[in-house]
Amino acid sequence: MNKKIFPLDKFELENVVKEYETPFHIYFKDIILEQSNKLNDAFSWCSPGFRNYFAVKATPNPHILNILYENGHGMDCSSMTELKIMNNMGISGLDIIYTSNNTPDEEFIEAINMGAILNIDDASHIDRLKVLDIIPEVVCFRFLPEDDKNNENIVIGSPTESKFGVRENDLISCYKELKDMGVKRFGLHTMQASNERSEKFFIKTSEEMFKLAKKISFTLDINIEFINLGGGLGINQHPDDEEINIKYIGDEIKKIYTKYFFVDHVDILPKLYMENGRYITGPAGYLITKARHICEKHKTYIGVDACMTDFMRPALYKDYHHISSFNDGQKSLTYDVVGSLCENNDKFAIGRKLPTTERGDLLIIHDTGAHGHAMGFNYNGKLKSSEILYNKKNDHEEIRRRETTSDLFTTIKIKKGVWNAK
Repeated sequence: MNKKIFPLDKFELENVVKEYETPFHIYFKDIILEQSNKLNDAFSWCSPGFRNYFAVKATPNPHILNILYENGHGMDCSSMTELKIMNNMGISGLDIIYTSNNTPDEEFIEAINMGAILNIDDASHIDRLKVLDIIPEVVCFRFLPEDDKNNENIVIGSPTESKFGVRENDLISCYKELKDMGVKRFGLHTMQASNERSEKFFIKTSEEMFKLAKKISFTLDINIEFINLGGGLGINQHPDDEEINIKYIGDEIKKIYTKYFFVDHVDILPKLYMENGRYITGPAGYLITKARHICEKHKTYIGVDACMTDFMRPALYKDYHHISSFNDGQKSLTYDVVGSLCENNDKFAIGRKLPTTERGDLLIIHDTGAHGHAMGFNYNGKLKSSEILYNKKNDHEEIRRRETTSDLFTTIKIKKGVWNAK
């Protein structure tokens, strides 16, 4: 069995806890950069044509995003707020891909005003662009395949159940319509899996996309400038998991790329993009929480001070996230690790063997650096935890403070006799 390692020892973590009240998410800059380098190295054969557009939704903290942007990542946005984050960070133009889904008019307008690459999710959206008198500078369509390739961990849904994307039979007419509108620069996009750990899945997807890009290009006499293979590279969340072989994926995609495109005509070779979020920041983040109660019922429960509002993936997807402590060597007991939300599915682990735990002990929930804090909510009036960035030894900073009750009250309309909070 592989062992999941937390980067700090007990003394170092306790020093951080003295400064920041639990629960909190902590991210390690060196792990973020390590994951980034692995991905870039795997596709270095395509340099300078390869770029990962980080999925902002995964970890939408400007401090994290800035680390990635400074290290060459573009930004994949899919909401007005994410576009506003980019605007406040001074990021614009082709550094952004805006991935449309059930898109409000104002988001089309904002994305175009920022000069972003527009990624269109449905043929009907073309009519909205016409109504809004928008002709994108660079546009792509999100391709929806006909089958699921037997991928092992479909979180975003089987293609036949998916609300995302344009089917192949409709793609040619979509590109033709935009070409007739005056669009001159095109790409092709897909996003077919989430947290997928099968190398074969990504290799097969690349061949599917390369073949489709050539078909569109030759049929309509347009140049597909880039092919975005999407994200979804999985991480090893369970101690028994083997890390996905990203170098093997890169090498095999290179072979297929060479097969489909004429490498002696460099000026027309499509660039390769991806939009991984979890693969980059997931392993770099941990939720630190403290045992509050040890309860004996039909089962033994560790009640911690974090809850589903801090990290909802185990409850939402029954997703395994490793939990460790500094109690190694003590007798192992079987626990359910639970929060304090008034929902019975507010559980981080069910039937998990852990060293004997007592009130006040720190527990570390692993691989929460993506879709963790970002998916937080305020049911029961629970407050979102803080986010800490660990730059290097003895150098850490709070990059998002803990919410307060006053933060939640700011949206309530004041009416005499009904709401008198100060």
